[in-house]
Parts: sequence; C-alpha cells; structure tokens
Amino acid sequence: MKVLLSTLNAKYIHTCLAIRLLKAYSQHEFDIELAEYTIKDPVMNIVSDLFQRKPDVIGFSCYIWNIEETLKVIEIVKKVMPEVTIVLGGPEVSYDTQYWMERMPAVDFIVMGDGEETFHHLLQVIEGDRKFHFVYGVAYRKGDEVIINPPRPKSDLNTLPTPHRFPEDIPNLGKRIVYFETSRGCPFQCQFCLSSIENGVRYYDIERVKSDITYLIAHGAKIIKFLDRTFNINHQYALEMFDFLIKNNRGCVFQFEITADIMRPEVLQYLADNAPPGIFRFEIGVQSTNDPTNVIVKRRQNFEKLSRTVSIIKNSGKIDQHLDLIAGLPEEDYETFRKTFNDVFALGPEELQLGFLKMLRGTGLRRDAGKYDYTYMDQAPYEILGSHKLPFADIVRLKRLEDVLEKYWNAHRMDHTLNYLMTHEFPSPFDFFQEFGDYWEGQGWQKIGHQLEDLFTRLAAFLKQRETKRMDVILGLMKLDYFLNHKYKPRKIWWEQPLAKDDWSSLMRKVTEHPELVSGNFASLGLSERELQKHAVLEVLPFALDDLLAGREDGAEASGGTVLIVLYQQDESELPSFYTMKLQPAELL
Repeated sequence: MKVLLSTLNAKYIHTCLAIRLLKAYSQHEFDIELAEYTIKDPVMNIVSDLFQRKPDVIGFSCYIWNIEETLKVIEIVKKVMPEVTIVLGGPEVSYDTQYWMERMPAVDFIVMGDGEETFHHLLQVIEGDRKFHFVYGVAYRKGDEVIINPPRPKSDLNTLPTPHRFPEDIPNLGKRIVYFETSRGCPFQCQFCLSSIENGVRYYDIERVKSDITYLIAHGAKIIKFLDRTFNINHQYALEMFDFLIKNNRGCVFQFEITADIMRPEVLQYLADNAPPGIFRFEIGVQSTNDPTNVIVKRRQNFEKLSRTVSIIKNSGKIDQHLDLIAGLPEEDYETFRKTFNDVFALGPEELQLGFLKMLRGTGLRRDAGKYDYTYMDQAPYEILGSHKLPFADIVRLKRLEDVLEKYWNAHRMDHTLNYLMTHEFPSPFDFFQEFGDYWEGQGWQKIGHQLEDLFTRLAAFLKQRETKRMDVILGLMKLDYFLNHKYKPRKIWWEQPLAKDDWSSLMRKVTEHPELVSGNFASLGLSERELQKHAVLEVLPFALDDLLAGREDGAEASGGTVLIVLYQQDESELPSFYTMKLQPAELL
C-alpha cells in the first residue's frame, strides 16, 4: 500500500512538520512519500502530480490557510482516482469534524488531535480487517452515516521518532524554514486560540532536542522556527536551550513565541550578556492592553512586566522582537484599540503585526460569538466582519492602517522619517498610520503596485497635501532613508532638485581634501576622490542632521546645514554607512 502525505504550504519557503512526524512514525511499516505544494500552485498541477505518483492513500494536513484550496484538490482527485482513500488531519479539521465529513463526501477519514499513533493504526486497519470502530481518534463513514470515535490519549512525545533526519530534506535545509517543536500544549486559556483547548504542556527530552538541532545545523539549516506556544513557560528548559543555541548556532537564526510578562530576570540577563546579535527573534503576542477585554478572553497579562521585558530585550540590541495585536476582541472598540496600538508601538518593536480576530473552530470565543454580536466569514479564515463594539466600517478603516503599517514600518524603509513624523507631526503613531492609510486608499493606490521610490513619493504627496510643517526636515530624512535602502549606489533619485553638478564637484573636493571635517573614522578610510565618486552619494540638507538624530531639534535648525555622505561597500552584502559634515548657514547652497 503506497501512502502519500501532502499539504499546501502558505509559501514555498515554508515546510510542514506534521507530515514528517507521520512519516517518521509509520515509514518502517508502510511505503510513505511526502508531497508539499503551496496554496498558489494551480489545482490541476497539484492533482496531476498526485495522480502520477499512483498512491493508494493520500493524507492531507489541513490548516486555516489551506483548507479551502485543499478541498478543491480533493474534489478533483476523487474524480480522477475514485479508488484512492482520502484522509484529512490537522487543527482545522480536528474540530467540527461532523461538518467536514458532511461537506466533503470525497473524504473517507479524518484524524483528530495528535496524529502519529492514530494515523498509523488507521493505515493498519485500512490494509487489514477494516474494523474502523477500534481506531480511537478517527472519524469514518459507515454507509451514509458518519461515525466519530472517542479520542485517543495524548502521545508520550519521547516515544515519537524524530522527523528531522530524512535524507531527501537535506538539499533544501538552507533554502527553507525548518519548523521544530520542543513541546506541545499551552498552559493558558486564551479563548480565541486553539491552544487553549489542550490543558498542560508535554516536553520532548532536551538531549534529544539538542541532538536534532545539531544535526539540522550541521546539514545546512539557516532558519529554525520553534512551534512551541510558549517557549519560556519552563524557565530552566528555556535557559538551557538558549545557552545551547548560543554556543552551537553556527550562523543559524532561531525564532520563538514567548510570553514576555513571565520571562525570568535571570533569563533576560543571560540573553543580554551572551546572545550574539541577530540569531534570536522573539514573537510576543500582546493582542490587547484593554483590561476588560483580557478578562473576557481569559488572558492573564501583566502589561507592566511585559513592557519591562520588551524594553530590556530592545536595549540589549541583540534580539529582534515581533509584537502581535488582534483587532476585534470583545469590549475592544476603535478608541480602545487605538490606545492598545499606541501602548504597544511605544515599546519600539522591530515589527508590529496587526491581525484581525478569527473565529477558529473549537475555540470558546466562536462558541460564545452570539454574546458579542459577532458576524464573521463562514469559510476560512473565519475573520470577523463586525461585533458589538467594532462595526464593519471601523474594521475597514483599520485594514487601511494595517496596509501602510506593513509597507512602511514593518519593512523598515523609512525609520528615521517615520520616527520624526510620529514624534513631531502627528498626535500618535496610530493617527499617522490611520490618516496615511485613509489617504492611500483615497488615491486608489491599493489597486496598483509600487516600487521603492513610489513609497517615498506617495508619502511626500500625503504630507504636502495636509500642509505638514517642516517639510525641509522631513524631506531631508526621507533622502537619508532612501539612500540607506540601497545596497549599492542608486542610479536614480525621486526628488526634483538634485545637487547641481558644480556644487556636487565642489563638495566632493572639500570632502576629499579635508576628510577630518567629516570625522576621524571617515578620514582613516583614506578614500580618494575617484573612490568617493564611485562608491558614495552626497546631498546637502538644510539642517544639522546629527543634532536632529540626537534629539536636539532646536539646535538642528539653528546650526546651519549638513553634507550627507552615504558610502556603499564594494561587497553588496554589507549595508551602506553614512557620515556628515557640518555647513555654516552662509555655506548652504
């Protein structure tokens, strides 16, 4: 019996841990192949590939992001291979199982919950006596009736074979994200999250975990993303793992979901003292800072402790932080969400992810949707359309904010400019992103693509139409950000009046002849005029850039101007660096 385990990943760079766990558990007894696709692949291409592999059983791993595309594939597969047995598993079909069996007659079985032992047992019974009522954790058909068997006890994780050592995975380890789990379950009861359904946390033996990670890194893994719902819930386990990864990373990057308000001081201090910059990335779910909301969704959160943790990590300069918000939770209206957004943005995360509440099957919030007048999409991703506190009109506005937040802040294309705008020109970060998002949609820009320079010209147009103050300062910062967005000397600029050729040549000679006027570090480079012409750009700014970046805004305007020098490295993997040379008011061009 040939078994094919398949899934549709969100992107090619992603991999599916679930189907590897299933193969590892059953490959000693069955002929099992893996077949991964993406949700962007044409359905007929997927079906054709599955058909050519000639499977007897196909198992699909189902998630909120791929369920609808997976069902399209299954519908055609069953028509061209009516004899094939179709098995579904995964979080999206482990709940409301009756619904899925009734919706898709082409599906023969659904595996609910932990799949390794259940799927293995199911394969044995399919090939054997076909007494499916003995297979705990499975839904199946008996004539026109759907039978849902009792659940199977949770697996002992240390009895599961490793899913990380398939030879066929080695060539792609450095090209894709490796997903890894050290535990299953979550100790918290957040009512919008599927993890709240499973009480307790189960761990893999830490020495086994270290062995697998060592193997992956030795064979070229570049990014390992841990799937643990709260990586730091066991402080000693987390500390030992952080220590191991710091000492054995070999340039690999590790991503974790952590709960910031329970991070122990000794763990924070250890990371601040020992973590190499850039190898760790923390994802922290804040979701809301509105206390009534957190009470309703059973989310115990101490925002003061969370803020302290995020600030300590940020100040260490070692670890990027990705903070998550959810719009649309109970008792969260537009104004309280504005406060939530500003509360969290003030922490200075490298990324701020604005998501919208999804009414996931199996969650308490979906069960209680009527209490809060929720309307939501009938099909995945089940995103809300409105609630007792957040009407659809407000959701649409927040979608506009989210769009420019992703394009500008999370992409880090204009950090200097945005920080200035949100500090000096707008009441708050939320107001900047909201007003700009409204303008963006009003111009119809959401319907067309953009290049890098478009992002700058569109922001400039927005600021000019609202008669923003100090446009000279803002445009100067935008020029700096534009130059820093290139790995090599840009061939074109977006502003209308570049330096005249004579002025450019005069400044270039001055910089070359008197590099000490720039800085000692710059002078030590010993660059010739020819090298500068090849690898540097110059621009005159009508304010003292150093004073402005240091927070001395008053001095920036009174101190004349600046020659901005951005130097591009010959190795494009290195970021450009910038230097400044002060100009007296009389020297301004």
